[in-house]
Amino acid sequence: MNTTEQMTLKQQLVGSWRLVSYKVYDRNGKVTYPLGEDAQGMAIYSENGHMSVQIMSTGRLSYAGGGLHSGPEKAVAAAANGYLAYSGSYQIDPENWTIEQDMIVSLNPNWEGDKQPRYVRFDDQKLIISSEPVFIQGEHQNTEIVWERA
Repeated sequence: MNTTEQMTLKQQLVGSWRLVSYKVYDRNGKVTYPLGEDAQGMAIYSENGHMSVQIMSTGRLSYAGGGLHSGPEKAVAAAANGYLAYSGSYQIDPENWTIEQDMIVSLNPNWEGDKQPRYVRFDDQKLIISSEPVFIQGEHQNTEIVWERA
């Protein structure tokens, strides 16, 4: 048994992670990248049970006026459409290698207050998180997000 296998799920999960890829699979197995193949992101899982995930498309346009919370309506909509963000708490089920994420805040208002299970596995020092089908791009699709230590 190697050192990684001896560590608990929580010990392996806690820390900061940099996005490698965010992809979805439709029912026929077709792969797409909702935020592009070059999406960037960070995930943080704290020792005390808090988490935050931020993923964005690269090349999003800046707001013309430079304002923090304002810009032309189309620019604001495009920026939000190219971003996935949620934070909250998490609980671990070590027997089933799952985590349940309690979405306290989210860019997507439909996820606020939602609890969502995630399947977790590690492969060659990468964290791979997948989920039950999520409604993305007009249909229910399976997600797979791959992270590496930041």
